[in-house]
Amino acid sequence: MFQRTLRHLSATNSLVFLLIFVVFGTVIYGFVSFRLFDKVDEAAFLKASNFKIANGRPAPQGRARFLFDPRIIILLRDSDNTVHSAFPSREVEVERLTEIVAPVRTGEIVTKDFDDHFYRIVDIPYRYDDVTFNTENGLVTITGVIAVSIVDSEMALLHNLLIIIVGGLVIGLLIIILAGYYLARRAMIPIQGAWDKQQEFVADASHELRTPLAVVKSNAELILRHPDHTVEEESIRVTNIIREVRRMTKLVSDLLTLARADASQSELQFGEVSLNELLQTLGEQFAPLAEIEGHTMKVEVVERLELIADRERLYQLLVILTDNAFKYTSPPGTIIISGARQGGNILVTVEDSGQGIAPNDVPRVFDRFYRGDKARTREKGGTGLGLSIAKWIVEKHGGKITVESQQGIGTKFSIVLPAKLATKKVNLTISK
Repeated sequence: MFQRTLRHLSATNSLVFLLIFVVFGTVIYGFVSFRLFDKVDEAAFLKASNFKIANGRPAPQGRARFLFDPRIIILLRDSDNTVHSAFPSREVEVERLTEIVAPVRTGEIVTKDFDDHFYRIVDIPYRYDDVTFNTENGLVTITGVIAVSIVDSEMALLHNLLIIIVGGLVIGLLIIILAGYYLARRAMIPIQGAWDKQQEFVADASHELRTPLAVVKSNAELILRHPDHTVEEESIRVTNIIREVRRMTKLVSDLLTLARADASQSELQFGEVSLNELLQTLGEQFAPLAEIEGHTMKVEVVERLELIADRERLYQLLVILTDNAFKYTSPPGTIIISGARQGGNILVTVEDSGQGIAPNDVPRVFDRFYRGDKARTREKGGTGLGLSIAKWIVEKHGGKITVESQQGIGTKFSIVLPAKLATKKVNLTISK
């Protein structure tokens, strides 16, 4: 699938580059052609429009330089559409020029190729009162003036330019194809990465759901084998089913959160939030658990901390980190949650004295479904999605989350969030 997409993308990129080159070459050729013939046409038009007849002969032409341009030949058209030389004394092959001039209509400007030469022809009406011209065959009435310019040098220049453009296109075609392929390969890197992550995500989700579903299925089958048993007699199996359903519910909820985050459908409700109140609530929620498990829990804040954030998501973030600290800290342990101002930011840390994280696992703790000790994590009800959600919440708030850990000593999560300036000092300490 990706190879076909790569080929199509390479062909599209190459075609775009080719079209750009062709358009650019066409513009250059047209501009040069216009500039070359613009000067020639201007001189020819001026010479033709200023040609006069006096007493049947060409009138004096003054000192204008364009009137004496040797490349411009003036011919006259009479009322019978016959072409005559305006200067009979000049050796001009009028008979040969008549063949290419005759089809030209008054007011036209055309380029003709005749007998290995190129001629630029400007045909305009004769605009003066004296229209009688004396030729070898007698007097004729002049109706038009034709200026014929020899443009061999201009056409040679355009011909060479065309060869250069076409030659450059042929030579550059290989470069265009290579550039299109290179850009296609670069564009495919994030697509391939996203696809691999999606496949891994689907495989991990399927694996996580398979285990609780198997437990539910096996316990339900055991219950059906003893239809005469009471609920009390099958309470263990019912409890197993309820526990696994809760695990699946939490897993599906986490998956939905991450899916909405990936699709940018999770909108956060930002407002003024007091971090002191959040930490106070957090301490009150986990204090009974700390007492039951024999842990010492401390929530330390020495100043009022306020910020613009989504209160529910920020609280969810703190719960995820605190819950992880309790899960991986053997009693009696210590969990310390602190908040402080750090320049223009707020620093929140969640530190425990638990088992720690292996050095090889630290860089991957925020990956979805990644768990260093999968067996122990599953025993404690973990799905490997909590820290992924925590990282997403922090990033949506424009912050940064990092982790420091040593095996056998403990783990410390640090969160840096943009702050709102505090107005007064407070002291908050909760210990259990």
